[in-house]
Amino acid sequence: MKPRRAAILREMGLSPLWRLRAAEAEAEAAAAAEPASPPAPPAGENAREAAAREQTTQRAIPARPIAAPEPAPMAVSAGHIATLDWPALEETIRACRACALCKQREQAVPGVGDRGARWMFVGEGPGAEEDRRGEPFVGQAGKLLDNMLAAIGLERGKDVYIANAVKCRPPYNRTPEAAEIAACLPFLDRQIALIQPRLLIALGRPAAQALIGREISIAGARGKRFERGGIPVLVTYHPAYLLRNPLDKSKAWEDLCFARAFMEKEAH
Repeated sequence: MKPRRAAILREMGLSPLWRLRAAEAEAEAAAAAEPASPPAPPAGENAREAAAREQTTQRAIPARPIAAPEPAPMAVSAGHIATLDWPALEETIRACRACALCKQREQAVPGVGDRGARWMFVGEGPGAEEDRRGEPFVGQAGKLLDNMLAAIGLERGKDVYIANAVKCRPPYNRTPEAAEIAACLPFLDRQIALIQPRLLIALGRPAAQALIGREISIAGARGKRFERGGIPVLVTYHPAYLLRNPLDKSKAWEDLCFARAFMEKEAH
């Protein structure tokens, strides 16, 4: 099998298929499933005696127990998550199996940064590099985010905390579904409650909808103040979007300047 095809199958969670072995396995399984033919009656045995002997033989064979299916993983309740401290919260995030995203992840990505930060940036979800390293925004989009932070005098890990709306990588980096965002929202809310930032900045539409709690468009939400739990929320473009649409970087710069002016005003 070609390496590229093997890699695609692994990405989809499928192992290589070998027809010969599969056919042999099917044949063996079918043979095992067929009931054994009753032995031929001894010479001179009549039909009634043979039937009685067959019934006795069947009663002597114990029934094969049927294994009970494994119970489906249960999601941790939002009420319980709201009581967790940092170590327990991150451990629970890494062990979470509340939605289907857990099936193909390499690891969950809780977040990174200053746990007493005034600034909290929330993105969409981990990408392939983030899934591998366990830290948000470490690929090309992460480098751009670092530059965006530096442009307004901020630095990753210093007065800044970075997280995502969903903690596991969506397959092929697709947009997280509403149910997946809802499953992860208690984790994000607990992170916000523990950090108590002065400002939440949503990077992209899924993050904005998670924080604001309704459908929005980036164009319509830019330059406006929203709130989550009494904490101001501002909205701008996701760095990955800006890599694909560099002409909108000037708009993102305007949003960052708006956020910095907001924080300076709040400080006085």
